[in-house]
Amino acid sequence: MGAGKTTVGRAVAKRLDRPFFDSDLEIEARTGVKIPLIFEHEGEQGFRVRESLVIDDLSQQSGIVLATGGGAVLAPQNREWLNQRGLVIYLRANPHDLWLRTRRDRNRPLLQTEDPRAKLESLYTVRDPLYRECAHFTIETGRPSINALVNTVLMQLEVAGVWVPPSSEIS
Repeated sequence: MGAGKTTVGRAVAKRLDRPFFDSDLEIEARTGVKIPLIFEHEGEQGFRVRESLVIDDLSQQSGIVLATGGGAVLAPQNREWLNQRGLVIYLRANPHDLWLRTRRDRNRPLLQTEDPRAKLESLYTVRDPLYRECAHFTIETGRPSINALVNTVLMQLEVAGVWVPPSSEIS
């Protein structure tokens, strides 16, 4: 949550000229309501069921860039689907940086607590090993620009043989 998955994913998709999907936005589009409302009415468990259905559907498509919600890795089947059906890049950020990026965002139900920073640290402790389990590559986000992160992702895709950069023409 707050690592830049949507922003970086959208930019990578544009550079690759591929369709971009964000699983959270797809859930909102399919249900017609915002995620906080789903949490309010169905709880986190109800949301996670919807999330798994969307991830199953989207991960079966080829040639797309998919950004998942931060908790998508909690379900073992999601980790398996993502790892087996695509190339997973984990944008890893430390809890302090995540707190700085999300502290004013009211659209994140799990952070609507007395101590959102402690919540982020708790989520990180649980989720980091799960991301590492299903990721093919891990990229430390730190504080680079979005463009630098996108270039790092593209370099990883090139190393993996998934993407070949356009050759420059010499005249």
